[in-house]
Amino acid sequence: MTGHADAERQLDRAERLQRAVARDGPACVWCGRELSGLVRATTDHLVPRVQGGPSWLENEVAACRRCNGERGHASPVDWLLECRARGWPADPAWLRRRLEELDAAVAARGGQRRARPYVQAQLRRVRRLAGTA
Repeated sequence: MTGHADAERQLDRAERLQRAVARDGPACVWCGRELSGLVRATTDHLVPRVQGGPSWLENEVAACRRCNGERGHASPVDWLLECRARGWPADPAWLRRRLEELDAAVAARGGQRRARPYVQAQLRRVRRLAGTA
């Protein structure tokens, strides 16, 4: 989680990536590959920018370049399902937690008219998927 001082200033991309890796761990959240010199870490937006997703730490996760690129503008739940179909360890409970944190951040900060309904729809889907409606 970011502190109050961080919420008042916008973190730059490198800081957000470093914090996402610290929060999510040293492996891609989608495929599980270790993020290292050979597998470059990127920040993947849960709510794609084209859907109004902000460049906030709460909307970014640590992913490998391959997953970030292949996901494109697919919804996080659709990509999670694709990852699981490929046998990768993408975790619905983890995604639910990230989406809940993002929803809370959007509610607290406001100004994300397009992102909020998208996040809430994704939350409904992931909760059904995880059986925790």
